[in-house]
Amino acid sequence: MNRGSTTFLRISVFLIGIIVITLSIFLLPRLANEAAEIAPDLAYLKYLVLIGLYVTTIPFFFALYQALKILTYIDNHNAFSCFSVKSLKNIVYCAITISVFYIIGGLFLFIQNALHPGIAIMGLTITFASTIIAVFASTLKKLIKNAIDMKSENDLTV
Repeated sequence: MNRGSTTFLRISVFLIGIIVITLSIFLLPRLANEAAEIAPDLAYLKYLVLIGLYVTTIPFFFALYQALKILTYIDNHNAFSCFSVKSLKNIVYCAITISVFYIIGGLFLFIQNALHPGIAIMGLTITFASTIIAVFASTLKKLIKNAIDMKSENDLTV
């Protein structure tokens, strides 16, 4: 893979991070305030939901950092290494963590009788996307690990 492709991917990762942090700082508090005004009986959930959403950004940004590390390994011609496997493993853990947090949050809102269908659809979409990312990263991790094993076996044979 040439540097242009990894540069494009690196820019994409940065843009995704900037968009998420901008939405987290500016849009989420405003939406929480509007929701508290619309449904004052559920206003006590405002800060719990915001904290839950902010907590899920921690594994998200850690996964973005791991993606940047993988792109650096690719640039350094070290894509098939144990470092890449470790980064992919971390991405799997982050994606699973995000899915679990959204499932717990959805169940909590359901128990509180505060799960709006729009919120449920967004939560399920994020959970589904995180699960797909976890499965994809896990599969890629296994492929890279197999390639590393085959390479080391060939190096021992020669």
